[in-house]
Amino acid sequence: MFRPPLGANELRLGTRAFKADPYPAYARLRNEKPVLRVTLPDRRIAWLVTRFEDVASLLRDPRFVKDKKNALTPEELGREPWMPRMFRPLTRNMLDVDAPDHGRLRGIVQKGFTPRLVEGMAERIQAVADRLLDGIGSGGRFDLIRDYALPIPTTIIAEMLGVPTEDQNRFHRWSRVIVAADPSGSGMVRAVPSVMKFLRYIRRLIERRRADPRDDLISALVQAEEEGQRLNSDELVAMIFLLLVAGHETTVNLIGNGTLALLENPDQLEFLRADADLGPKAIEELLRFDGPLEFATERYAREGVEIRGATIPRGDLVYAVLASANRDERQFPDPDVLNLSRDPNRHLAFGLGVHFCLGAPLARLEGRIALTTLLRRAPDLCLAAPSTTLRRRPGLVLRGLESLPVLLRK
Repeated sequence: MFRPPLGANELRLGTRAFKADPYPAYARLRNEKPVLRVTLPDRRIAWLVTRFEDVASLLRDPRFVKDKKNALTPEELGREPWMPRMFRPLTRNMLDVDAPDHGRLRGIVQKGFTPRLVEGMAERIQAVADRLLDGIGSGGRFDLIRDYALPIPTTIIAEMLGVPTEDQNRFHRWSRVIVAADPSGSGMVRAVPSVMKFLRYIRRLIERRRADPRDDLISALVQAEEEGQRLNSDELVAMIFLLLVAGHETTVNLIGNGTLALLENPDQLEFLRADADLGPKAIEELLRFDGPLEFATERYAREGVEIRGATIPRGDLVYAVLASANRDERQFPDPDVLNLSRDPNRHLAFGLGVHFCLGAPLARLEGRIALTTLLRRAPDLCLAAPSTTLRRRPGLVLRGLESLPVLLRK
């Protein structure tokens, strides 16, 4: 049957309706228009890159930068939408800067996320997962996102940073509003109250650690700022903000998306339940199949770049569509099939290149322990609502569920 080419206006990017199942649309884009110019919901112009090979190349290409000041002329920067002053320190986080600042900022915190140190957290992650399941009770209906997937990473990142655990729901509530807001003037205005509360909270934490340093990551970052040159005041605030947000958002979505994928593929669920050693390989396939990030964070062309016959002009916004690359039939046999024993599995769920996700080892460990513990302790776990009724969180970058009601029979 004839189908007209998929147009940019049909994508409805970032909406719950599109995010319910974007994979057929991405398959058409890979085949019909692998590099597509679109108008985003906030009316900005952007380019979507959807094939695995092109996405991998883009993520490593120095012609695409994170800081738009390195791509736009002074005149173009002068026409950029107004940004409230309170937002400006957040642009100094390591996701949004280029070399040499990116390497300097990443170097300050990466020693806290080495595989060896992360593996040392396994016992604590296991204890948190068990405690949460103990509290649910036999035969209980619960929201897997709110009651399990969210508390695990928020507890762990809070303890690493030195944030009181009882504050975890507060910073997640602010985080949800901020990451869902588009960068347009109206989008930022709606997020202002959450940004104000979040930044005020972070500054209070900083002052607390100046007065009472402890063995935690915030104290270490405060010390780096006080030593000068390595971290300025805005960078300190931005770093803590980023670690709190990214330190739990990715893992929440990994656990939620992964659980749903397993419940919708019972043969693979039983395969994993029967072989606990399959855990690490299973996590990689769940990351590929329905990962926690739909898009990589934004990049800008600092010169004209041609990809697949499309010329991306200097200064234009570009998104690498990770969710599409990870379902590319040119890279993965039967890409729409969940196969927990898939090997090789060189997915791009955590990005690639110098901006590869710093917290990937921690997210993998938290996801593996959370899922294997859930399956071991809940042999009859099942959905408590039809999967067609589940709502996805809106927004371009993250891919996650609003909630996941399940029944737990231990």
